[in-house]
Amino acid sequence: MIFRKALFRLTLTYTLVQLTLFAVFAFSIFSYVTSAFDFDIADNEKAASINVAEQGFSNLRMGLIVGYGVLVVVVPIVSYFMANAALKPIRQSYESQQRFLDGAAHELRTPLSIIQGELELALSRSRTVGEYREALSESLESTQSLIRLANDLLLLGGKPSQLPATYEKFSLSKLLVSMSESGSIENSRLLWKVAPNIDVFGSRTLVERAVLNLIENSMKYDSTGSQVEVSLVRHDHDAKISVTDHGSGMDKDHVANAFDRFWRAPESQRLAGHGLGLSIVQEICIAHRGKAFLESIPGQGTTATVQLPIA
Repeated sequence: MIFRKALFRLTLTYTLVQLTLFAVFAFSIFSYVTSAFDFDIADNEKAASINVAEQGFSNLRMGLIVGYGVLVVVVPIVSYFMANAALKPIRQSYESQQRFLDGAAHELRTPLSIIQGELELALSRSRTVGEYREALSESLESTQSLIRLANDLLLLGGKPSQLPATYEKFSLSKLLVSMSESGSIENSRLLWKVAPNIDVFGSRTLVERAVLNLIENSMKYDSTGSQVEVSLVRHDHDAKISVTDHGSGMDKDHVANAFDRFWRAPESQRLAGHGLGLSIVQEICIAHRGKAFLESIPGQGTTATVQLPIA
């Protein structure tokens, strides 16, 4: 409704402006032609010349009137398309923000409902210490989910242009080696292949977050429990981090939507998550002048890749 009104008003404005300009132009042309005509002629030629001039002026006036009438019909149509083109990026941005808000509201509602339900159930009657502990544990888990979601939303809503002020050169190879030795990841399923001496310029924390998101996605959505390969190679002037699983894979439509905020494949709805993991990876890559992409074959697996410029 808002955009229909804006489209109408913008079309009307464009139409009035163009028709006014054309009217001024036509009046200027007619005034110039009539004022430039030379009436200083011999007496015996005067009557015939004036008749010819008046006929020419009449033809010019009629031509300008007819042309302006055609413009009155054509200009509103042209103005409509101009207004539609001008509003298109604004409409797309608005719709994107609306989808983001709808998704955020949906994701916030679920853990809040769990917390409310657990607390109401705990207060409905006297319970044992164990039952209270169970209710508090469920509430704490939902609260932690809310905190993770809030942090993700803050990261997505940040200003990437301000990040370079905190960037520094660091060894991507050493970062991945330290991640492979960390106890925070289920390394029993991971096969690490890290090329040495690859440095990048950026935020160590954000790049680590991007790699962790790719690993967690691969391990979460690969129900076969098969090995996940994490590799770092030098590709021309870029560092290429790839995470490959051997799960069910994704079709082309799912791959195209995978980086959308809050989007989740229908078969993954039963799993925990908010559908922000790959969106965050993409935002981190954009902030580092890199890119992220997926390659997937249904029934064979998926490879998620982060590509960053080498320092």
